Amino acid sequence: MKTPIATPPELLRPSAGRRRSLLRLGGLGLLGAGATPVSADSIPDSWKTPGTGFSNYGQPSPQERETIRWMSANPAQAGEGVSWTPLHRMEGTITPNGLHFERHHNGVPAVDAAQWSLRLGGGTAGTLTFGLEDLRRYPLQSRITFIECGGNSNALWNPEPVQAAAGHLHGLLSGCEWTGVPLSRLLHEAGIGADRRWLIADGLDASGVSVSLPLGKCLDDVLVALYQNGEALRPENGYPARLVVPGWEGILNVKWLRSLTLSSEPLWSRFDTVSYTDLHGDGVADRMTFTMGVKSLITAPSAGQQLAAAGVHEVRGLAWSGAGRIAGVELSADGGRHWTAAILQEPVLDKALTRFRLPWHWDGRHCVLMSRATDETGAVQPRRQELLAAKGQNAYYHYNAICAWGVEASGEVRHVHG
Repeated sequence: MKTPIATPPELLRPSAGRRRSLLRLGGLGLLGAGATPVSADSIPDSWKTPGTGFSNYGQPSPQERETIRWMSANPAQAGEGVSWTPLHRMEGTITPNGLHFERHHNGVPAVDAAQWSLRLGGGTAGTLTFGLEDLRRYPLQSRITFIECGGNSNALWNPEPVQAAAGHLHGLLSGCEWTGVPLSRLLHEAGIGADRRWLIADGLDASGVSVSLPLGKCLDDVLVALYQNGEALRPENGYPARLVVPGWEGILNVKWLRSLTLSSEPLWSRFDTVSYTDLHGDGVADRMTFTMGVKSLITAPSAGQQLAAAGVHEVRGLAWSGAGRIAGVELSADGGRHWTAAILQEPVLDKALTRFRLPWHWDGRHCVLMSRATDETGAVQPRRQELLAAKGQNAYYHYNAICAWGVEASGEVRHVHG
């Protein structure tokens, strides 16, 4: 039987009056973890000799080989599957291109950029066609934003807590700097008729991904992206061009963009109506949800990790919202009875991942860690029971409830339903 917690495990508040003690405590924590001075005599001889050569394209250290995506493929359907970003093994807010999550419905098309073109139809100027070099000649814009699959975290609808790493449960989420042509510029060039309220976007993959986007969003902050984190899009992430729709569900960020068509009404494709639709208990279905809800995740300590000893640890994680900036993140070490404001790492950007941190003194007893995010609209991340009460038991997408990690007295961290 677990020992009940009489008082909440201490989350060290970052108040001005305690800032010096926090820094001193952090230094003691490092020494207590086993840091020792290094003398010149203890440096290995191999470190004093010239190293290996270098290459045209840098690679991670072989010692970091576990920082990879976890993959799942459907053996019954060629090229259908998913890979998760290992959020629990990463820091900062920018996802390296090789670790960006992927969701493929029918494989990665081999697109010859020299033969590729983007068709823009339905405008008053007639049909326009853009090659890759045509698009690269336009004034480009860069934007840091997250992309999250509508099915991210869907394992948490399960009535029993699924024991998997944080990135394997929530890793259909990545944050990058995207560079491309503002979609609004191309649409104005095409000419927008008075009856045009929608844009239909089609991809080149064999599954025939087609989605409908409200024109207002397209004229706001959507990019026809050509670059990801400074380099040309990789094939798996949509080369030669894709849509980036900040804050909206991942399926709308169409990869391997083939055509855009201005329309007076939505297409009502299967990706608009059947996929990414949540059925409520009363039989009413949510479709075209679009905006991803406010959400947060503690990445350390998290499921599958092990705390070596009682003492000071840093609780850290990510928060995001499709509605705007993160206004605050609160942390609890007693299953949500008491909450303490975390430190938000700057910059806190619109519709982007925000890193949060806070020192925590673990006393060695069982406890439950939780994070709760609030965005600038005032929306607060719900508790799991609140989300279930609102959506019922039949939902599959758009899970954004608070995730809880149970820390055992042994230091083992497990996923629990808080």
